Amino acid sequence: MTFPINLRAFAPPVAVMRLIIAAAAVLITATSQWLSPSPDSVLANEWLRDRFIRMDAVTEPETRLAIVDIDEASLAAVGPWPWSRARLADVLENLLGHYGAKGVALDLVLPERADAAGDARLGMLALHGPVVVAQAFDYVPRVQSLRIGHVADGVPAGNATTGLRASGFIGNHAGLADARYAGNIGFVPDADGTIRHLPMATLFNDRHYLTLSLTLFECCAGTSAGTRKTEGAWRIPYSRDWSAYTVVPASGILDLSIPVELLTGRLIIIGSSSLGLTDRVATPLAASTSGMMVHASALSTLLDEQAGRAVSAWPGRWIATLFAILVALGAAYNFSRLSAVSNVAMLGAASIVWLLLAYWISPHDPYFSTTGPLASNLFLLAIAVPFEWQIAQRRSRSLLGTLRQYVASSVVDELLRRGLKDPLTPRELNVTTLIADMEGYTTYVESLSMEDAARLTSDFLACLTRPVLAKHGTIDKYTGDGLVAFWGAPLPVDDHADLALDAAQEIVQEVRRFSDARMKAGMPALRVRIGIESGIAMAGDFGTPSRSIYTAVGDSVNVAARLEQVARNQPHDIIIGQGTVNRARRHNFKLLGDFTLRGKEKTTTLFTLETEAVESAA
Repeated sequence: MTFPINLRAFAPPVAVMRLIIAAAAVLITATSQWLSPSPDSVLANEWLRDRFIRMDAVTEPETRLAIVDIDEASLAAVGPWPWSRARLADVLENLLGHYGAKGVALDLVLPERADAAGDARLGMLALHGPVVVAQAFDYVPRVQSLRIGHVADGVPAGNATTGLRASGFIGNHAGLADARYAGNIGFVPDADGTIRHLPMATLFNDRHYLTLSLTLFECCAGTSAGTRKTEGAWRIPYSRDWSAYTVVPASGILDLSIPVELLTGRLIIIGSSSLGLTDRVATPLAASTSGMMVHASALSTLLDEQAGRAVSAWPGRWIATLFAILVALGAAYNFSRLSAVSNVAMLGAASIVWLLLAYWISPHDPYFSTTGPLASNLFLLAIAVPFEWQIAQRRSRSLLGTLRQYVASSVVDELLRRGLKDPLTPRELNVTTLIADMEGYTTYVESLSMEDAARLTSDFLACLTRPVLAKHGTIDKYTGDGLVAFWGAPLPVDDHADLALDAAQEIVQEVRRFSDARMKAGMPALRVRIGIESGIAMAGDFGTPSRSIYTAVGDSVNVAARLEQVARNQPHDIIIGQGTVNRARRHNFKLLGDFTLRGKEKTTTLFTLETEAVESAA
């Protein structure tokens, strides 16, 4: 045996579903902020951050450091690479002596010996001067790890585990292994190949090794970087545009053509932007630039912190999560009250606001997810907006189903075509009300079985209903053996009085045909009584949230009910009030006289249709 299951009975209420959708949207942002292994691993987040960095990068000249570039012009003027070690020593000696540089970092690894005299000079400079030599650690696990040259001594790591662990290295030749300062120039690109992070501390063979910029800062800037030593991969702020840095050609240092005041007292990074030396990397600021620019950006930030110009820290993750909560709650409250277009516009506006807010927060929190709230908004767009549209469609179908119970299909179609908003909302309209019932109904059904009485009632109401709907009327309600109908609502029409009179005439004809058929079968004849009046009434959906009905209320409706009662004592089936006579344009009327209606102090002039009067007389 199978049992029918109504799945809708197990569906949560609409209000609960709205809260569930809102909670899911907030969860997306919260996950991106708190539970994701690293917000930086999401490329969409990085793409947006890169745009913020480019927009925010300042061009104010950086006067504390300078770049000495072994560029194409220098290679053309001095000679092709590799230069002799004596020539490199000349560059270092000129910078430290003639130009008075505070310290020099060599962004070049020299794993093999060359000219002995030049190597010896470089070794002495590295051993006794403020010179930082480079060594490159490798972070990629390999079957055969890199072991090229010699690694300068690092600091015992002890129990430290925060540094980025290296698998191999490319070091300098043995003559530079005893250098006083050595800095790592190895990078770990993100998944898209862009350098956004710098391994400030590297763990290798249980020793700590600092990056080139941090080593130069600590050896020559006069202040220790402190806790920076314990950091692993540090996000480089890239707060300055490349144009902010002083870049001079190495050939100008060799021939002393660079003005002394341009370099005096500065920290110097020596490297190459030459394409032939292949030291090119992608950064948020440029798709291709020299690797020494990455170290320059890191060094600028360290110098800013030393000078007390560090950017204050903000709780970006909390701000993003709070923003997502506000948007989700706003969506849960407003989506049911707004159109789909308005909901999409609201989410678009919220996304723009978040972009502005994220741009503002970005320099203050390098680790919050800039795209989390945008993902939440996209979720609301993909789930909440269609959900509310579905609810609206369900309500519309319910509304139409209710409307079609009272109104002809052609009227419903016209309502949809006109796009009227809330057609069932009560409003004041000029309507014509028709009230009809069977004369002597109680007497008829007393002698009938329940089945026969029900069949008689159903057939009689059908005689009343068909003409009403055929003439585009609205059925208010059935009254046991009769009905109440009106014209002019919910769709206003100019000829509502004539339409009601047309329907009344057809009702009389249908009832007479039905009565004739009954009489041929030996059953008593039937008669219909009809009262019609026109006037102002309040028409709409009245009731409570649990039960309502589309009806019309007003004096003209009450008068129509009284006229139907007057027909009991008249030979005419249709009794018409003055209001209908005044509005009708296609019918002729016969005056019946003035009558005092129940509940009325003044007399009321009543009429019937001329055709009805003739038939009654006959």
